[in-house]
Amino acid sequence: DYHKKQNALRALQKKALDKNPDEFYFKMIHAELKDGVHIIKQQKDEVTPEQVKLMRTQDIKYVEMKRVAEAKKIERLKSELHLLDAEGKSPNKHVFFFDTKKEVQEFDIATHLDTVPELVSRVYNRPTIATLQRETLRGATDPAHLKKLAQQRKNQYDLLKQRIEREKAMFVVAQKIQTRKDLLDKTHKVKVKKETTSGPAIYKFKFQRKR
Repeated sequence: DYHKKQNALRALQKKALDKNPDEFYFKMIHAELKDGVHIIKQQKDEVTPEQVKLMRTQDIKYVEMKRVAEAKKIERLKSELHLLDAEGKSPNKHVFFFDTKKEVQEFDIATHLDTVPELVSRVYNRPTIATLQRETLRGATDPAHLKKLAQQRKNQYDLLKQRIEREKAMFVVAQKIQTRKDLLDKTHKVKVKKETTSGPAIYKFKFQRKR
């Protein structure tokens, strides 16, 4: 093995001595010597502005498709959770209208909704008094089971929140891709606002009359 390596080194030395210094081959323009090591330069892809615009358009379509799919999942999950508060905002409001101040003072929400006072604060599964009298109590009553259901509900809310954040993030990505696509236009433009993590950069384009 030692002699084999020595012979290989001698052969390379002889090849280097016999080489014509004026010899040229095309691989030379794609290579460089860095710290004594030959490195092949990576060739840049040559694309036209029209091709870049088309690729940007395809990127936007893909991101928008994923965003719409995520939005549908959000709506389906919201319907399963009875459209309860999922983003930490104020809960839904129910507005009642009256003609006189006396009606406002005498108004009783439990009587108006035909239910018991204990169920007034619920926005889902709020049976009427007639339903409570007619049907027996159904569902889980065991504290351990109720705790498990509450945890499952919390997990659904967490999942809904994650999907809402993901949908917002994809919307921002689509906006940024569209902005980069618009920048390929040679129209004079001025940057008005820098790009942030929550939004794309904003440019003001010079108005050009279309022929």
